[in-house]
Amino acid sequence: MDAPNEIIEEKAKLEYRLMQINLQEKAKNDFLYFCRYVWPEAIIGDHHKRMSNAFNRIIDGSLKRLIVNMPPRHTKSEFASYLLPAFAMGHKPDTKIIQATHTG
Repeated sequence: MDAPNEIIEEKAKLEYRLMQINLQEKAKNDFLYFCRYVWPEAIIGDHHKRMSNAFNRIIDGSLKRLIVNMPPRHTKSEFASYLLPAFAMGHKPDTKIIQATHTG
């Protein structure tokens, strides 16, 4: 009777591992999936999706410059200053990044 339980447990482990591999593949190719992978507690809103689309375009080279203007506490610093450089370095380790800020 233990054999069926062991098979079920092994199947569950394999399904979980397959899910992890799929998430890792998505995280390699899309900034928002990368954010969800490294920061699973993040609450993602529509503005994050728009930022992610712009950041993906920066990584693929179709967008050269970007200004992110958003109110405080909208995750712009976490995304642009912390997660985007990590994502970019994963794609092209020799990437050079300039970040500039200004306060009134």
